[in-house]
Amino acid sequence: MKDTLQAGLVHIRRVKVDSGRTIDFMGEDCRVYATPSLIRDIEHACRDLIIEHADAGEDSVGFEVSVLHTAPTLLGSDVTINAKIVEVEGKKVVFEVSAADALNQICSGRHIRFVVDVEKTKQRLRAMASKLAEAS
Repeated sequence: MKDTLQAGLVHIRRVKVDSGRTIDFMGEDCRVYATPSLIRDIEHACRDLIIEHADAGEDSVGFEVSVLHTAPTLLGSDVTINAKIVEVEGKKVVFEVSAADALNQICSGRHIRFVVDVEKTKQRLRAMASKLAEAS
């Protein structure tokens, strides 16, 4: 990873809450932004920032997510996700995250990602798949 990946960098991601990002278990009148979808969008925002500063063949994987999802967001709403790097320690990147819609701040928290070499990750996963196949 490049030495430009530093604390203080910010990435803003905007998403529209479409049907696929909402809960459906309480009926159509209660379709709001689902927490798992919010977390996925936060992870993408953080990854996007890392990718801007990654070397060829690098990517990142999520390690920890700690988010308070404090307000509902209605279907069709626009959400702004803020991801700010607060620490870079080796390949570990720590983010402070928040998100808001037009009415409320809807979440705050922290996300940790690790920068990985994609080819080495593929090799490790293939080895795991072989062990799993042998164990079956």
